Amino acid sequence: MEWLLELNRSLDYVEEQLEGDMQLEQIAGEAAKIARCSAYHYQRIFSYLAGMTLSEYLRRRRMTLAAGHLRAGEKVLDTALFYGYDSPTAFNRAFQTVHGVTPSEAKKEGVKLKAYPRIRFQITIKGAEQMEYRMEHKPPFYVVGISRIVGATMEQNAQIIPQMWTDAAITGVIAGLVQKLVPSDEYPNGLLGVCGMIKDDWRYYIGVASKQGEVLPDTMESLLVPESDWAVFSGKGRMPEAIRDLERRIFTDWLPSSGYEYADAPDIEAYLTPNPQDSVFEVWLPVRKREE
Repeated sequence: MEWLLELNRSLDYVEEQLEGDMQLEQIAGEAAKIARCSAYHYQRIFSYLAGMTLSEYLRRRRMTLAAGHLRAGEKVLDTALFYGYDSPTAFNRAFQTVHGVTPSEAKKEGVKLKAYPRIRFQITIKGAEQMEYRMEHKPPFYVVGISRIVGATMEQNAQIIPQMWTDAAITGVIAGLVQKLVPSDEYPNGLLGVCGMIKDDWRYYIGVASKQGEVLPDTMESLLVPESDWAVFSGKGRMPEAIRDLERRIFTDWLPSSGYEYADAPDIEAYLTPNPQDSVFEVWLPVRKREE
């Protein structure tokens, strides 16, 4: 399928950047262009399909190749520079994380090292568990609430976003937003977690949908969500495991064979009940028909 071909072409590009000092943000940005999505979405898709983050994959592949250089007699400093590390300390730390031994120890006979081959994406037809979804077309609407810039890597976001929800609960922001909930057929209902691009920054919002986009008191702000088609998936269970499992299935089971691709609109998580131990929620994925 064309979507998988583009993803595998992006992997070819990633492999070509293992040597040198190109950083994760640059690699993700260029790979995302090949895969026809944003750098943020590319890293999410990569994580679910590969079972690891893009930064972890880069580290494993670089250290696999670096071990070969060291075993061939190259100096630690030269090898570190070759794979984009400007200090031996950073290189040593990355090497030990992957191999469990220092670069100097890797030169010795009999030392066990780890090899991580390059990956390729493919579809495995399981047919074991159905997925229910519905398609929605929505006019523009606003999300009103609070926001924070999210990190360039999935690891950063895994820390930033949960802490943001915790802070919002402690400070009473969530309670205030819940009072503003007005159910409507014109936009997603419930308390929303929304990730979108604002100027050159990806921001994560906790808020509620609004047709007017009025700015609430204090530190509230608004995000305009453009008109879009959405694939909407429902879920239930303990948070955050339940929604992560649903998102994984969307990217690994549904999206590759759906005939759709990411559209240029924010991702939306809609939380319909307040109990995180048994949450009822929806994942709203912005989509457009893929042009073959």
